[in-house]
Amino acid sequence: MSLGIYLIGILFGFLSLPQSKFESVNIYQNILILKSSFCIILSNNLKVIFLMLAGAITFGFSTFINLIFNGFSLGMLISNAYNSGVPIKLILALILPHGIFEIPAMLISAVAGFKIPYEVIQYLRDKKEKPITEDDIKEFLKLALISIILIIIAAFVEVYITPKIANYLLT
Repeated sequence: MSLGIYLIGILFGFLSLPQSKFESVNIYQNILILKSSFCIILSNNLKVIFLMLAGAITFGFSTFINLIFNGFSLGMLISNAYNSGVPIKLILALILPHGIFEIPAMLISAVAGFKIPYEVIQYLRDKKEKPITEDDIKEFLKLALISIILIIIAAFVEVYITPKIANYLLT
């Protein structure tokens, strides 16, 4: 379900009318200075993860909204870059190195964010004896920890590896 919601967001973002056209020159200049602070990127990504996890207390609402928003943002970024003449291999080079870790981290945290509401619904449907068991909490925490570890790795790759790959493709 989490992947489906995220892909719907990407599709809508990709098909949306561009808010502004990127200029190829500006994109190339930005790629060269892409190397940002590890702490800033990690902080931003952790906010996304914690908003996904907050679905456990917002009955999945914050998880759903963040999946759509992040998918939409990625789809729009890809669409605008591609329509501005940025080569597809450069777009992929800017997304895939850290996206291999970041996207699964986001999806895993979304699964965790939907876990508790799902268990409560199962209880309300008389499919469980307790709304939330100790095993449910352990699974939620395990998923949360995995997503946090992956997002730390993703931030490292985004700051120290992705820019090198993009710069290599530009030269």
